[in-house]
Amino acid sequence: EDDQPSHLRIKADVAEVPENISLQVYAAPESRFCPAGVYEYVDEKLVINAQNCIHCKCCSIKMPQDYINWTVPEGGGGPQYQVM
Repeated sequence: EDDQPSHLRIKADVAEVPENISLQVYAAPESRFCPAGVYEYVDEKLVINAQNCIHCKCCSIKMPQDYINWTVPEGGGGPQYQVM
């Protein structure tokens, strides 16, 4: 839901990584590998569109210097797998 707190946050101790390392050194890979387009850079600042997240946790694996803190979203949302 759009009104719940973001489950994707930048870790305080590595807050400079998105703009100074990810964007400058690696050309913002998070804006390309996220299948839901959660991460985008606007005027060289990272914008996190958490409401678009499909909870694949790709960002937990691929982010430069592991700068995203991914927590379980409120409300029990997430993928609803039908065939398991």
